Amino acid sequence: MSAAEKPFEIIIKPRSSFAINWQELWQYRELLYFFAWKEVKVRYKQAVLGVAWTLLQPLAMMAVFIILLNRGLGVSTGEIPPPLYYLSGLIIWNLFNHAVTNAAGSMVSNANIIKKIYFPRLVIPISSVLVSSFDFLISLILFFVLILYYQISGNIDISLLLLIPTVLLAYFITAITAFSLGTFLSAINVKYRDVRYALPFLYRVCFLSLR
Repeated sequence: MSAAEKPFEIIIKPRSSFAINWQELWQYRELLYFFAWKEVKVRYKQAVLGVAWTLLQPLAMMAVFIILLNRGLGVSTGEIPPPLYYLSGLIIWNLFNHAVTNAAGSMVSNANIIKKIYFPRLVIPISSVLVSSFDFLISLILFFVLILYYQISGNIDISLLLLIPTVLLAYFITAITAFSLGTFLSAINVKYRDVRYALPFLYRVCFLSLR
């Protein structure tokens, strides 16, 4: 084979140190959208209640906490109504829980497409965090509806102008933490599948410690 007929090759080499290539991620932003949207459609496609499950789960947990802790054990929430107190913590916890879980298993669940084509691998865990952010946004709507209800009834006096930046800050801190931990666990999960068995146990321990 002559030099002119030699096949064209592209060799991709890792960088010498850890770094995020933001320019490359931006170039593959459409793929990021595809992964996130595909996951949202698959999750709710065959569910009878669909996206309503995103609201029912925190509502059910909120009811359990109110019955057991507030009314059963008499745990006081101060001037904050119990539904708001428990829901505010649950939606942040659910964001972290779901984002880390989805990101940790994302590399294994998308192994087929990873082996076929090249794209920034960080697209996969980032898309997992975006899917969890979609659930967080829907739960956040319920949270603000409750705030408006208690404001109208005169039980609380909270400025939404001050609350919104606080919620955004809490979201970014949680999302970045979940992305970092989920990406780290996804790399470990590729070689050691014990991660998917250990995570539920760790979540329960962390959740009980936060209470």
